[in-house]
Amino acid sequence: MVEAFIRLLCPECSKNWEENPTELTDHRRNYSCPSCHATRRLAEFMRTERDLETLKQFH
Repeated sequence: MVEAFIRLLCPECSKNWEENPTELTDHRRNYSCPSCHATRRLAEFMRTERDLETLKQFH
């Protein structure tokens, strides 16, 4: 079994981090940066389209 991860980038503070897609909500729901607490749709935190596509596979 291959473990997937999603690369995130905060559009406000530029913090980079990774999350397990099973621990994230739907890409259309609000999400807050753990560093600066900026809140936007989760899709806006995706570093690449590939990260977004990976997340969609899990939801």
